[in-house]
Amino acid sequence: MEKEPLLPGLYIVATPIGNLGDITLRAIDILTRCDAIACEDSRVTAKLLRHLGLRQPLWRYDDHSSEADRERLIAAMRDKPVALVSDAGTPLISDPGYRLVRAARAAQIPITSLPGPSAAIVALTLSGLPTDRFLFAGFLPVKDKARRDVLDDLARVPATLVFYETAPRLGKALDVIAAALPGREVAVARELTKTFEECRTGSPHELGDHYRAHPPKGEIVLMIAPPASCEETPDADRLLLEAMEYEKPSQAAAQVARRTGLDRKQLYARAMELKPR
Repeated sequence: MEKEPLLPGLYIVATPIGNLGDITLRAIDILTRCDAIACEDSRVTAKLLRHLGLRQPLWRYDDHSSEADRERLIAAMRDKPVALVSDAGTPLISDPGYRLVRAARAAQIPITSLPGPSAAIVALTLSGLPTDRFLFAGFLPVKDKARRDVLDDLARVPATLVFYETAPRLGKALDVIAAALPGREVAVARELTKTFEECRTGSPHELGDHYRAHPPKGEIVLMIAPPASCEETPDADRLLLEAMEYEKPSQAAAQVARRTGLDRKQLYARAMELKPR
């Protein structure tokens, strides 16, 4: 029995992050019945379509696409069902599509989003870090100072921090985490859903040493445990005294604040009380 045609509009379709067997039945159905597929890299999406036995037209759409490209897609969606996919995972999650969805909403184009694979969620479930509250922050900046600034801004967020990272930059990222967020547990997940899937946890120093000895390959999800609560760090005085052995009171207070989530101003006042006269 032939299915009814899809209604015109935009269909956001999550695709596998590694194992092609993870595509959902609903995603296959939508890709089969859509008139065209907007994709990040036509070579990557063509491989998925060959796996599914499909030959839908592919329209290139990425972060470098022009406003004219978006207008062309919006015009098509008025009369046809158009799917949006990224190379892997859920579109818009550190992937192209944000501007297209905003433009579609502004044009009152019907939008349907199909849930499916997401590297950030898969990594969280593997990591053993707290999952009741997490903050996905995309890719860390390339330069060390910019990385440090981002981590300083997020230091007191009471949630597991989740980043995407590339293999060549992992070592430097772990070094900056060690300096900016001392004492935090870190998890590195890579090659998710593939044959050599790995999720390794430890301190930034431990993980940095491991990956310098065993250079990683593939795409990486980097996770940082939330700051310890006040109840979990009763000995702030000890931490301050240890930090003040090689830091000024203000710097020691900032370091302990990043590590524990305690108030920096209160820690500084206490550091001044503990400072040897």
